[in-house]
Amino acid sequence: MTTLSRRTFLQSATGAAVLPALPRFAAAQSFPTKSVRLVVGYAAGGVNDILARLMGQWLSERLGQPFVIENKPGAGSNIATETVVRAPADGHTLLLASAANAINATLYEKLNFNFMRNIAPVAGIGRLSNVMVVNPSFPARTVPEFIAYAKENPGKVAMASAGIGSPQHVGGELFKMMAGVNMVHVPYRGGAPALTDLIGGQVHVYFASTASSIEYIKTGKVWPLAVTFTSIES
Repeated sequence: MTTLSRRTFLQSATGAAVLPALPRFAAAQSFPTKSVRLVVGYAAGGVNDILARLMGQWLSERLGQPFVIENKPGAGSNIATETVVRAPADGHTLLLASAANAINATLYEKLNFNFMRNIAPVAGIGRLSNVMVVNPSFPARTVPEFIAYAKENPGKVAMASAGIGSPQHVGGELFKMMAGVNMVHVPYRGGAPALTDLIGGQVHVYFASTASSIEYIKTGKVWPLAVTFTSIES
């Protein structure tokens, strides 16, 4: 994403994902008949929101109807998912799903929906790497230095996430387990507010998506320690 132009990115990543579904649209010749809601389970400015807006613009230009991005943050994207499940099943309310939806199926004992039964997949969008970033004032510039500091200061390092059950949260918990460190989890309603507080020094570390954090890395507002796992958006 950092090396491709916006047009090339849209054509290769977004276009390739949506094109397999277009013949069905053309055959029906009735979709969309009105504006389409594309629901995002996180606050504006995060990677899910960025992808949704790229997708929405691309689809609006080609299908002739507005695709309206609707942010419904909270409960690790469960609020957004339930909104789509309860909407009329006419294809005019879509969900930008992520790894969080798979995580939630095992994290929560009782949900008001069954993701596998109530949501039908349309297309995959892309794979996104995540990066472990810290505030530039944090006294560590490498992962070993970070682990050493966290072990010397148990419970004093605040780890931000995009919400309970988000891939960023699970990635952070996995890091804690593998490194044997004790960090305090601070959940937010999306990646953008988590990055804002990281830059402001309210939290110390965040396993951010590369797409939402790359500009802050380039400008020195956050410091990258390592590229971590990959999540899938669809």
